[in-house]
Amino acid sequence: MTPVVLGLVTVCCGLSLSAQSPAETILLTGKIITVDATFSYQEALAIADGRIVALGSAEDIEKLAGPNTRRIDLGGKTVIPGLADNHFHSIGGGPGVDLSRTRTLQELLEAISVRVNQSESGELVTTNSNWHEAQLKEQRLPLRRDLDRIAPDNPVVVVRGGHEYILNSTALGKWNITEATPVPEGGRISRYEDGELNGELVDAAKALVRLPEPPPKDLETRIQDQLDQYRKLHSVGLTSVRHPGGSIAQYRLLEEIKRRGHLTMRVSFLIRLQRGIDPGMIPAMVASWDLAPDEGDVWLRVGGVKLGVDGGFEGGWMREPYREPWGQGGRFFGLQTVPQNTYTAVVKELGRLGWRVATHAVGDAAMDQVLAAYQAAHQERSIRSRRWAIEHAFLPQPEHYSQMNQLGVVVSAQNHLYLAGPALQRYWGKERAHWVVPMRSYLDHNVRVSLGTDSPVVPYSPLGVIYHFVTRNTISGGVFGEGQRINREEALRLITIGNAYLTFEEDIKGSLEPGKLADLVVLSGDIMTCPEEEIPRLTVLMTMVGGKVVFQHPDWQHP
Repeated sequence: MTPVVLGLVTVCCGLSLSAQSPAETILLTGKIITVDATFSYQEALAIADGRIVALGSAEDIEKLAGPNTRRIDLGGKTVIPGLADNHFHSIGGGPGVDLSRTRTLQELLEAISVRVNQSESGELVTTNSNWHEAQLKEQRLPLRRDLDRIAPDNPVVVVRGGHEYILNSTALGKWNITEATPVPEGGRISRYEDGELNGELVDAAKALVRLPEPPPKDLETRIQDQLDQYRKLHSVGLTSVRHPGGSIAQYRLLEEIKRRGHLTMRVSFLIRLQRGIDPGMIPAMVASWDLAPDEGDVWLRVGGVKLGVDGGFEGGWMREPYREPWGQGGRFFGLQTVPQNTYTAVVKELGRLGWRVATHAVGDAAMDQVLAAYQAAHQERSIRSRRWAIEHAFLPQPEHYSQMNQLGVVVSAQNHLYLAGPALQRYWGKERAHWVVPMRSYLDHNVRVSLGTDSPVVPYSPLGVIYHFVTRNTISGGVFGEGQRINREEALRLITIGNAYLTFEEDIKGSLEPGKLADLVVLSGDIMTCPEEEIPRLTVLMTMVGGKVVFQHPDWQHP
């Protein structure tokens, strides 16, 4: 669809309006940031059939209204394209004691202690995962001896993010984990300086513990839970999410919600492959999905396959060893969770079958592994136009930029540094920690980047993502990597049209232009001019998806 300009109004060809077909909704007297190629501003826009059909002055857009047209007077409020999250797992960290609001080690231990005191002797106590030690004043993990003081008789498993458990002595005994337990390949069993186990199990070592599965929910409850989650996301301005690795059952649930006409979030869904799968089994497994690569529509689409090659904050695989004492005398480089040969074989097989690949890689050595495998797949079948991705990509080295550009690889980046900056500095040293997700460098080297949160690892705040990359500020450690700041226009592009590019949807969303989906957000203030510290505190007044209001703030009653 090529837009044409009629007077001061840009109208999309094929969606022209007349007295017989007026706009269904018009938004008037606002500051509309289009995020188009020139980052232009408009005063009003018109919507019909779920799409934007015209932008221009309030006077001219008013002419496109009919007797039944809904008018929304923005009263000068700012409108931006619908925001997207490129790596969203869930809102909460699952069942267990909620640690997300604790700010000291004592508060964290007290929260666990309350649950222990409410439990029978010997009953398992677990926590949720959406917290990080960087939120604590002490900037450290609760370890075995800390947990033993509050739970001498109950097994306690503290779940931290997606890569780590911390156990007390009773829990270690429950699963028979001792100082003689072999360390699984791709995992770590940590110790105190005196050699005793400190209770920390990282990545593959988590498999030594089998936490009970939550009771199954019926279909209607699962649907309602999913819709409730999306409603919360709409309230912070999200109109699109990319789920980075789920099961076929989870995808089918979303299909059913869409079939019923209840899906209000646009979803790109990556299917997770189990770790250690035999590459020879991939064709049969893919066939069992009964899905085609990129199958779907504007509401729900298969986005590819999710893999991983290293750990998280505490296990990113590095070229150089970790800082002491985590470096263990220069011997610990992080965790390579899948051998190169196995990973490359899996990637090549997926490429042969036409599937797009996205791979979790934190450290620079992990990025080496991913790019080597992607290059091997490319030699058999070009991936240059397929937008394969690296998830997280914390620590690129200079040669990585050209490799990514030659292969058309897109970086799926998140604001982990905001939460974990001080912890990363302890693990890796100041230089590496301040380099984490070097956004200025990525953009200066013309690498395609998109933005998100990795919720629940980092809170699901798209405005918080913009704030972090504009300021490089962290929750408790001040500014990290001042020279890697980007400006507001760049950040807004990356979290809108940048995400649309990642999912092959830049022609239909990511900016407010004629012919594109009417996904938009009304903000309480001007994100381009407000003080930097106000960016994450802006209020979402209204969120629209496909021209329909999916969230309206109760205190905003537009004229």
